[in-house]
Amino acid sequence: MTKPFSPLLPMEYSSEVAAAKARGAAIVALESTIITHGMPFPGNLNMARSVEAIIREEGAVPATIAVIDGTLHIGLEDAQLEALAQTEGAMKLSRADLAFAIAERRTGATTVAATMIAAARAGIRVFATGGIGGVHRKAEESFDISADLDELARTGVIVVCAGAKAILDIPKTLEVLETRGVPVVTYDSEIFPAFWSRDSGLKSPLMLNSPAAIANFQKMRDLLGVDGGMLIANPVPEENEIPRDEMEIYITRALDNAERDEISGKKVTPYLLDNIFRLTDGRSLETNIALVENNARLAAEIAVALI
Repeated sequence: MTKPFSPLLPMEYSSEVAAAKARGAAIVALESTIITHGMPFPGNLNMARSVEAIIREEGAVPATIAVIDGTLHIGLEDAQLEALAQTEGAMKLSRADLAFAIAERRTGATTVAATMIAAARAGIRVFATGGIGGVHRKAEESFDISADLDELARTGVIVVCAGAKAILDIPKTLEVLETRGVPVVTYDSEIFPAFWSRDSGLKSPLMLNSPAAIANFQKMRDLLGVDGGMLIANPVPEENEIPRDEMEIYITRALDNAERDEISGKKVTPYLLDNIFRLTDGRSLETNIALVENNARLAAEIAVALI
């Protein structure tokens, strides 16, 4: 006979995160879909460990978030991280199914939206990721718009990314964020980045050039009682970028393949990323790793400045 779940939320902190919370240290949340759905083992494990190490180097504590057998984990022990990196069939969790995975004792990796929910529940104010979801191209036909955008409007977490994923309709994504009242700040550049590329061709709504300035902006929002998150777009380092004109060729081909294969829903993004990986002979993955590490460093600096 299986034991019924407790009505209380089954949530566990890693020993490192629990100690950080007890002493009031800076903590940075990390998503887990990049581990389970972003790249194969052991590259995914090496990347996850590298990102966590960068956050520690900058004086903060990493909290990789995932649901394992129905328990929401805020931070993973190294053995758990290694096991997750080898897990097949993990759910890809967003706002709609995070509670489902917990209630049904499933294992799942958190997207941007689900990570924000979990981070806010745990009192973590800064989250580092690769790129956010947004309005997909031809969304006027498919209505495919990521839950990440609404989550940014409602959940008070600072999200550090390399911009919206370049496979998206970035102008429409920025329009939706503006409509939702989400501050979009590009770090040290007036141009909004496009994930693999430093330049999306669009001017950034706002620009700040130090972690302290970003932290001060958030403190002013707190004093005003302004709800919701903040998006920090951190351009990929110049030496790691793939120029926008080149990337657009690969993206167009990948989109054509997705249409041919009738890919839809949650399968679209992983399908496109896998296509682009093959079209770029692996360069897109190398850039992806570099930008995630770059975002982790900035997120840790912001988290420290917020204390």
